[in-house]
Amino acid sequence: MLGNGTEKYSKQRQAAIRAAASVFAEKGFHGSCTKDIAELMGIKQGSLYYYFKSKEEALGEVCLYGIQDYVEHMASISDSDQSFEAKLIATVTSHLTSYRERNEALKVYNDERLYLPKARRIKLKKLGSDYRQRLERIFEAGKRTGAVRQSVDCHFAAQAVIGMCNAWGDLIVRDSELDLFEVIQKCTDLLINGFTTKTQ
Repeated sequence: MLGNGTEKYSKQRQAAIRAAASVFAEKGFHGSCTKDIAELMGIKQGSLYYYFKSKEEALGEVCLYGIQDYVEHMASISDSDQSFEAKLIATVTSHLTSYRERNEALKVYNDERLYLPKARRIKLKKLGSDYRQRLERIFEAGKRTGAVRQSVDCHFAAQAVIGMCNAWGDLIVRDSELDLFEVIQKCTDLLINGFTTKTQ
């Protein structure tokens, strides 16, 4: 049996996480079982327990896989010395690209994480809160430099950006032919330039 630290095991476990993400995204957490994941991987159900001790553990790993990278990207964006506009574009680009790269895992994170045990939910909530708080600070810094209107509620603005990205992210997951870069461009244009014609 392979040791948990080997490269081969790591790759196989990543494959198991992606298979679980695909099953949960299609059938939902309660509508699926470990047998579904094993069948998708082409292995016996008993062999799946080498990677996950339970269906709940599989869900937790899928959610963590879905969110971890884009939270880490946000840390790099928020800590950079770029302008407000550049940070906002980078945020939207990272967020939506994560949906194309992580695909079903982020959908599962958004739709199914509430079925996790409390301890798991707390860990994921902390990551999500860190993401939102960093985005709020980007807006706060934008207000200080005059790039953002003083009347803007930074918490509301951060939630609005996340909501827009999650809504379009769901479409990106469901439609593989959707032009990712066109969606990014339209979202960032709307966020930066708004809806109305500016008057003097």
